[in-house]
Amino acid sequence: MSRHHIVGVHITDRFTNAPQVQQVLTEHGCNIKTRLGLHEVSEDLCSRGGILLLELFGSETECSALVARLKAIDGIELQEMVFTD
Repeated sequence: MSRHHIVGVHITDRFTNAPQVQQVLTEHGCNIKTRLGLHEVSEDLCSRGGILLLELFGSETECSALVARLKAIDGIELQEMVFTD
């Protein structure tokens, strides 16, 4: 059975929270198959908020540990989707 575990992370203040988020992502790097960061940017603006989409890889225990660490960071909202065949 294949499993696709997708996590959406809403970062309300990238300037404050990004170092903590990056630390967790680095420590769990072998459990991240795909990573996509989205935020508003233009010549006049670099938004404080952003969205991070992650496709996780590994056991449910490993993925749950990563999700729990991200949820523990203040200013982070997290949503999960799990697709199975």
